Formats: sequence, structure tokens, C-alpha cells
Amino acid sequence: MGIAAGEGPQARRADGPPALARRLVAEGLGTAFLLATVIGSGIMGERLAGGNVAVALLANTFATGAGLLAFILTFGPISGAHFNPVVTLADAALGGLRWRDVPGYVLAQIAGAFLGVASAHGMFGEAVFSASRHARAGGAQFWSEFVATFGLLAVIWGVARRRAAAVPFAVSAYITAAYWFTASTSFANPAVTMARSASDTFAGIRPADVPAFIVAQILGGAAATLLFRWLLPALPERAPELVVPQEAEVEEA
Repeated sequence: MGIAAGEGPQARRADGPPALARRLVAEGLGTAFLLATVIGSGIMGERLAGGNVAVALLANTFATGAGLLAFILTFGPISGAHFNPVVTLADAALGGLRWRDVPGYVLAQIAGAFLGVASAHGMFGEAVFSASRHARAGGAQFWSEFVATFGLLAVIWGVARRRAAAVPFAVSAYITAAYWFTASTSFANPAVTMARSASDTFAGIRPADVPAFIVAQILGGAAATLLFRWLLPALPERAPELVVPQEAEVEEA
């Protein structure tokens, strides 16, 4: 869930981050693999659990946490491994990503998320897309998503301040825990939420419940970013060095 290395969003030197096209492909692929992991492990877990929802959720949790760590480490040096529009917006707000690059990142994440759902469905013989009937509504679910996303951004900003190399591990550990301590099982990601509405499987969410989840996620991410801007006053100046620094490469026109 990273933020670019360099001098900041205004500096575009020869030692800047990889060209935008490569970063967008990395964001799309990483998000696709993440959704394939979430949906695929949910299907596998449910099929093998014999009706035991706790066992199915446990399988879904560990697969997602392990996969997320692998994907952050794989794609982080290229794009920063956001895989999440809320992380991208927070990154841009603190100067780690140019605002003009934000729409591309968000579109790549959403497209990748739906590609991941389709890929998982294909592997398990499901329809390419199917509207979920899994209801996740009500105040408790809304609050759960606020808390889940607040916690995710708190982990990113807090750990990155002193131990940036540990952020991929901290984020993966947090998501693994949040699957179990939040009533919503911690979506904490608008792209993930939208794509999971197209999967009528264990990890799905009813399309009607998606808008409330996204609002809660944006509010939670914004609250955490504002709080840590106050808790860590040096954070904006350090933003270009946070989370997963990108490899130096010549920027294409």
C-alpha cells in the first residue's frame, strides 16, 4: 500500500518513479490478484468447510492475508501497491502521488478488481459475474467499515513513519485480524467492495449495500489521515518516502 520515492509530486526527474503506464498495469494486476484470492479462497473454503462458516472464514482470512503480503512485495516497487482508492487518495493528499495520476490509479484498481472476480469465477466454474445476494446492511456494518478503513490507514501512516520496510507485513497482519474483529469482515476498500458485489459467493456483498460501505470507507480513511497529520507533523514532508518506495526509472513522455 505504497507511496512513491522521489522529491514529491512536482519533481519529475530521470530518477523518478516508473512511467505511469507501468504503474497502472501494476495496480490493475495487483488488485486483480487480490480479488482472485479473496473470491477464490472464499469459494474453496465454503466448499470444503461442510457448512461450517467459521472454518470457511478462517480459510478466506489466511489466504487473503498471505496473498496481500505477496502482492504488495511484488508490485510495490513499481506502483506503490495501493490496490485501494482510499489509499491512493490519502497518498495524493499528503504529497506522495500527483493528483493528475489519481484517476488512472482508481480506474486501474476498479478494472483489476472486476478482472480478479471474473478470474476466480472462471477457476471454480461460476458465472463470470453474478449479483450477490449477501446482505451486509445496517449501522453496525457501516461503523465496522469506518473502523476497518480507519485502522488500515492508521497502520500505514503510523508504521511508515519509522519502519517503512515493515509496512507490507503490518498491513497484511492488520487485514488478517480485521477479518475477525469487524462485523463486516473488513472490506476497507471501495474497489474491492464494488467488485465483490458481482460475486454471489461466500465473499460477496449485495449491490444495494455497496454505497454505504464506500461512504464509510472514505470517511474512515480521511479521518485516519487527518489524525496522523496531527499526530506526526513531519508526515507530509516524508510522504514521498513512505510505505513501498518505487524503483528509479526514466519517466516516459
